[in-house]
This record gives sequence, structure tokens and C-alpha cells, in this order.
Amino acid sequence: MEAEVVTVELRGVRVAVLAEDVYEDLELWYPVLRLREAGAEVRVVGPKAGEIYKSKTGYPVKADLGMDDARAVDFDGIVIPGGYAPDKMRRHAAMLNLVRDVHAAGKPVAFICHAGWVPISAGIVRGRTVTSVGAIKDDLVNAGATWVDQEVVVDGNLVSSRTPPDLPAFCRALIPLLALIARVKVA
Repeated sequence: MEAEVVTVELRGVRVAVLAEDVYEDLELWYPVLRLREAGAEVRVVGPKAGEIYKSKTGYPVKADLGMDDARAVDFDGIVIPGGYAPDKMRRHAAMLNLVRDVHAAGKPVAFICHAGWVPISAGIVRGRTVTSVGAIKDDLVNAGATWVDQEVVVDGNLVSSRTPPDLPAFCRALIPLLALIARVKVA
């Protein structure tokens, strides 16, 4: 018996993935590879273009674009990986502005694990239902979000997950939201 392969086409969809030092390896690379596999153009956005940022285990990622040059209008969605990188990301006004602007445009903002710190600092979680690693539950609740313990939560254009084992569900939730944008672009 042959397995049926179902693919979602993201050709023409542009996604920003934020990067900073001490990111969680899988939480950056799994979405990057899944989105590229689906046909999306993925750009890694770091503080400076061309700089190398290292994961918690030392695995490098090179920023395609610097945060000061990244504009929400150039992207159809954004992914924020966890690890301890979000603690650094939320200190960059340009990264917060990018997240805020992508959100304001109604485009998907996806975050996992500790990455909830970035949407908190961008001021976009009040009144929304989200999840995260349990360690930042209080931070999200104190920012006005409703926190639930689920592998993935989709609340409008926000997609959130807890930890690396949730990455398959995280991408299964994000990709269809981005596919809606792809269909709109084609129409």
C-alpha cells in the first residue's frame, strides 16, 4: 500500500525567522526546513545581516537580513524560535516593531517555548489565548493572555507551542495559515 502524500504549496510566501544567540536549535531549524520544503521563501532576520548567531549547542545560523532592514510589508508571516534568544530579541526595538507590524497586518506570528517573551514585549498578547513552555506561563498571564497547556494553540493570527516535541503540530498549524496568504496572492 502506498502512502498518500499531501503537500501544501507556499510558493510566493515570504517568512521571516528571527535569530539571536542562544536560540534553541530545533525551534529555529525545524520551521525553516519545513517552510522551505513547502515552497516558502524563508529569510533569517538577526540584529545584523551576514552575522552568525549560535544556538544553545553552538550550531550556527547566518542572518540573511538585518533587523533594521526588515519590514513587515516584505513578509507574509514571522516565526520566533525559543531558547534564550528571545530574551535578547525583546531588547531590540527593531525586532519588536517587526513583530508588532506583522501582527497589525493580520499576518501569522508564530512562537514557541520561551519565544513568548517577544510578543509580550511587542504588546500583542493581551486578550489572546496562547501556550508556551511552563517557565514563562506567569509572564504571559501577567501580560494579559490566557495560557493553556496544549501542544499548539491558534488564536487568530497567533500560533504558539510549548517545546520541541510540539514542532510537528506547530508547523501543521502554521503552514495552512500561510497557505491562505499564498492563495490570496495567486487570486
